Amino acid sequence: MFLVTPDRSHGLVAAPRAPEDLTPGTEETLTAQGFTWNSEIEAYTRPTGRSPEDVDRTAGTLRELGHFVLSSYTPPPVG
Repeated sequence: MFLVTPDRSHGLVAAPRAPEDLTPGTEETLTAQGFTWNSEIEAYTRPTGRSPEDVDRTAGTLRELGHFVLSSYTPPPVG
């Protein structure tokens, strides 16, 4: 399972629920889309693309790879 959401500090975030979600194909696909692994938050991040369309596109790609995906268009409030 993945959470895909924009984040004020990290850009667009694709966060796996568990290490088992990080299949080689998933990692390759996210890297090809410009994501990099951020070990501090244990998620893939991309500094650009925080629009609802970007969230939908990333979530759709992960679903096509067989993942269950939760997505949100609104970053959580800071604080």
